[in-house]
Amino acid sequence: MKPFAYTDHFVDRHLGINRKHESAMLQAIGVDSMEDLIAQTIPSQIRRKDQLNIAPAISEFELLQELREIGQRNKEYKNYIGLGYYPTITPPVIQRNIFENPGWYTQYTPYQAEISQGRLEALLNFQTVVSDLTGLPIANASLLDEATAVAEGMIMAFNVKNRRNKGDLIKKCFVDNGVLPQTLDVLRTRAKYLHIEIEIGEWSSFKANQEYFACILQYPTINGSVEDYQGFVSDIKSEGLLTIVAADLMSLALLKPPGEWGADIVVGNTQRFGVPMGYGGPHAAYFATLEDYKRQIPGRLIGLSQDADDNPALRMALQTREQHIKREKATSNICTAQALLAVMAGMYAVYHGASGIKAIATRIHLLAIHLEKGLKLLGLQPQNQAYFDTLFIQLSDEEIRNVQDVALEEGVNFGYTRNGIRIALNETTSIEDIDEVVGIFQIALQKEPIVIPSNGIQAKIPSSLHRSSSYLSHPTFDNYRTETELMRYIKSLENKDLSLVHSMIPLGSCTMKLNAAVQLMPVSWSSFANIHPFAPVDQAIGYQEIFDRLEKDLSEITGFADCSLQPNSGAQGEYAGLLTIRAYHDAHGDFDRNVTLIPSSAHGTNPASAVMCGMQVVVTKCDDHGNIDLSDLQDKIDKHKDHLACLMVTYPSTHGVFEEEIRTICDMIHDNGGLVYMDGANMNAQVGLTSPGLIHADVCHLNLHK
Repeated sequence: MKPFAYTDHFVDRHLGINRKHESAMLQAIGVDSMEDLIAQTIPSQIRRKDQLNIAPAISEFELLQELREIGQRNKEYKNYIGLGYYPTITPPVIQRNIFENPGWYTQYTPYQAEISQGRLEALLNFQTVVSDLTGLPIANASLLDEATAVAEGMIMAFNVKNRRNKGDLIKKCFVDNGVLPQTLDVLRTRAKYLHIEIEIGEWSSFKANQEYFACILQYPTINGSVEDYQGFVSDIKSEGLLTIVAADLMSLALLKPPGEWGADIVVGNTQRFGVPMGYGGPHAAYFATLEDYKRQIPGRLIGLSQDADDNPALRMALQTREQHIKREKATSNICTAQALLAVMAGMYAVYHGASGIKAIATRIHLLAIHLEKGLKLLGLQPQNQAYFDTLFIQLSDEEIRNVQDVALEEGVNFGYTRNGIRIALNETTSIEDIDEVVGIFQIALQKEPIVIPSNGIQAKIPSSLHRSSSYLSHPTFDNYRTETELMRYIKSLENKDLSLVHSMIPLGSCTMKLNAAVQLMPVSWSSFANIHPFAPVDQAIGYQEIFDRLEKDLSEITGFADCSLQPNSGAQGEYAGLLTIRAYHDAHGDFDRNVTLIPSSAHGTNPASAVMCGMQVVVTKCDDHGNIDLSDLQDKIDKHKDHLACLMVTYPSTHGVFEEEIRTICDMIHDNGGLVYMDGANMNAQVGLTSPGLIHADVCHLNLHK
């Protein structure tokens, strides 16, 4: 060791094995050294000869020091932007015992129910929260984000309506213009290659007919209006349309839930249930629906059974996409859940109970009413007559600029649009904050100072939309009112699970199970946790620096020209990669290149993702050892060469082998006009030793949650 060197080097601490056991392990498998093992494992023609051009390793202590400096470049303003993201309060008992606890964040996906009983119960709590608040009987164990959940709802409705349709496909989907902008973007992308026609307009002017399969609504809308959709939904249901509602879960503590006024699918985000904004993620989306559609719901559902001794036993009751069975017939490529964040959101409801959740929602609503009174005293008239937590003020361009200038000076972010300002309140808002907000408008618009009276507060929710039904009535949401009780409950569930604190987990790679503590500590620092995803970019300079460095390093590691950090799961990485390939062919006028070749050994998400991109899946054979059958591959290429879009290949393969002929396989595809998508689920095995670019792949996703 060099003089004065730190001893906490990552490479020495986090390889998963004790270095002193390495020689015994090498001897057991019959090789002399690690270099010998690598030489026998990775074909020489794809071995990387140069060193990675990335920054040298530093100690864990130095890393945390550097990250603190980077975090200080972010600006923690007060955020009233809304758009589905809100400052929230994470109960310390949840932050310490779940969010920062390796007994929870290193657990593997609960495929094996017998070693996952604690987590399955926590996810069942989450499902209960969602089902109770939305007023629908079935909820899944979470999805990736609200926009994705809305898109999954659209695709599910499309499949439901067309499953037994004997005529032309019903392709039109109406989307109200009150839906969040990021949701609209995802909907347009998902719809394109499924040939779904998105029509955006005002819900009150929409005339339903048999050409539409669904209608998508936001509740409350983008600018906070609480619309009474009850008669409208009744009318469109009579025409056979399904109703999809993106609902703010906190608002449903006070508002009549969509399930009670006819919604077929209700989706949204649980971020404001104690999960920090984190510049946009990750957060657990939710998805609830009717019993009629339980076998079409995307993702996974947790259910209660009995074991061989008649004791209660939890299991994953449904994985309805069943990619391992349906593959190219799967209706969704969702293969995961935001389990850790769903557990946090569920425990937030356990911590507060029904009365606590209602008290939080009521307080937010009363503060919004107090804000409206103050704005009216300044001569401003909010546009939304009924609201939960958000007001929208219509102003001129000059007035908007003046308010923004003053607000930024005061360290405050509002939601700015072309014709006004949105002010979305949250759990952390105080009465003093309301005075500050009103003061910003008073100064910016040169109004006389006012004092807001505290009397005469009346709810701004229509009586027809007041919630009267109960929720969170299960004893779990009433049994743990003290920190000690909840801490013991959380620990009792943790003890029913296998995680890295108990054992190495010899299963697949797609979890956070091997993340070191040093990698996760900054996630809960306020300088990273409290940044709104739609805050001005100059308030997130620290984040931008991390993104820029990560993109550069990943491009170097993969041998590719550039890198996107957008996909938030392996399946979404597949989807993004295949869309890139489709866009490449479209740009070259090859609109008919829509055939994807996929080895029979591939991950089940591969064919499901290809179908979602509007591609035809052609399966190629593998030999008894799982290697691609080159003869069959050539036959399939010859048959489909005029329509060949790409090959999806996992490397190392799904059986863990670096196939000798991988470069030949890639060249066979290229010679016939196709591209190669490399599934990156096993990407860690390539880092520094080879690369997708060196192998001649064109697009790849990487799992970074190690």
